[in-house]
Amino acid sequence: MKNIIIGIIALIALVTIINVGNQRYAPSENMTDIKITPISHATLVLSWDNASIYIDPTGGAEAFADQAEPNLILITDIHGDHLSTETLQAVSRENTTLIMPQSVADELPENLPGKIIIIGNDETTNQNGFSIKAIPMYNLREEALQFHTKGRGNGYVLENNGKRVYIAGDTEDIPEMRALKNIDIAFLPMNLPYTMPVEAAADAVLEFQPKTVYPYHYRGTDGLSDVEKFKSIVNESNPEIEVVLLDWYPEN
Repeated sequence: MKNIIIGIIALIALVTIINVGNQRYAPSENMTDIKITPISHATLVLSWDNASIYIDPTGGAEAFADQAEPNLILITDIHGDHLSTETLQAVSRENTTLIMPQSVADELPENLPGKIIIIGNDETTNQNGFSIKAIPMYNLREEALQFHTKGRGNGYVLENNGKRVYIAGDTEDIPEMRALKNIDIAFLPMNLPYTMPVEAAADAVLEFQPKTVYPYHYRGTDGLSDVEKFKSIVNESNPEIEVVLLDWYPEN
């Protein structure tokens, strides 16, 4: 019996090692009262204080079949991996509040269900008990300036009951990110050539020091970025910052 138990433990350990090597991680994580569910790439759902918050919903209605209907929808940018009018038509309801920059609103059909709130960089709105501030998101590197111009899209800081969550959107390690304070959870992109390399993302995290950080939006033109390297860089310098790796690309 003892040998059987040891064998089972060894098998579990081996499966865990294989899964990590293939970048397969748990489908969702909990931080106290915030549940995080990755959908794909830049799309996620926050279940927070009895609210269901969709971030950049894409993938059609089927991608959200297991999710509660959204109270809030936040959209960061006009690109197809962030804005899907077909998905919005499918998941938004009359009592849903949609928060977006003007550039996104300009792309939407007139008959979209829900209430639309337009905010620009550095503006704040209070909806459904959440304070939501728009944070700039843009490129810094000369070769990437055409991808995301300053002022067009929004990152967001959501605050509720003393917890602060940062959704970076498509951005590099901009000064506005590095100046953030008291962030409990941060979602950072790291894909080339569109956002930033893992080294720049790690350096920014070490400066603004969120309690927990989730790499997301890390598929670039050459495949998936090395999020294990990102985790290693961050934790070698500051082991107190928790880096959580989730499975954003289940199709891979």
